[in-house]
Amino acid sequence: MPGANRRAGAGAARRPRGARDREEDGEGLEPGAAARDLLRGTSNMSFEELLELQSQVGTKTYKQLVAGNSPKKQGSRPPIQNACVADKHRPLEMSAKIRVPFLRQVVPISKKVARDPRFDDLSGEYNPEVFDKTYQFLNDIRAKEKELVKKQLKKHRSGKEHEKLQQLLQRMEQQEMAQQERKQQQELHLALKQERRAQAQQGHRPYFLKKSEQRQLALAEKFKELKRSKKLENFLSRKRRRNAGKDRRHLPLSKE
Repeated sequence: MPGANRRAGAGAARRPRGARDREEDGEGLEPGAAARDLLRGTSNMSFEELLELQSQVGTKTYKQLVAGNSPKKQGSRPPIQNACVADKHRPLEMSAKIRVPFLRQVVPISKKVARDPRFDDLSGEYNPEVFDKTYQFLNDIRAKEKELVKKQLKKHRSGKEHEKLQQLLQRMEQQEMAQQERKQQQELHLALKQERRAQAQQGHRPYFLKKSEQRQLALAEKFKELKRSKKLENFLSRKRRRNAGKDRRHLPLSKE
């Protein structure tokens, strides 16, 4: 036995100092067969012996070895797979721990984008003159529909059908009046543009009317049209009643 001790001492002496330091700090040990032999009887060791073993092999290596020999490691559940799927059309795998929502998108669907031609640049800019010339045939269709509604109104003198036809005829007349007013405003703008162009050709500086002045000109044209059609008195009477109703709202309530 003395010879064996001398050989062990000689082997320890031949090892470099850095290796011995790493073994003492626990950095040189790997969780292999030798380390597992050290921890094979840890279940029968006392707490003091476990602390001494931890100081010999190092805290990090000791925890790794204990976790490797732990029965919980062997019986632990498999790791959770990544939620990403290989096929993009396959439904997404949801975890059983999280409650699946009532409404969820299983298959991705391309969103349909509605396009309004009135506000889309692809339809070009709106030009009222070109629009009226292009859809001028609609005026003839509206006139025929108006005559048809009048004939139906003569047949139904009373009842719900009479009220519906009366409202329809009134709406068509209002649309026709609005179209005429819009046409008059376009003619007025065209006349002002031609006048400014003529002033520029004569060498004068063109004068641009304010919006208030344009409204006054449009109102004057409207009065001339009403006077020509002998509807000025009816228009003024309706205007007075409307203004009287607005003034009556601002009056204080009478105490009875």
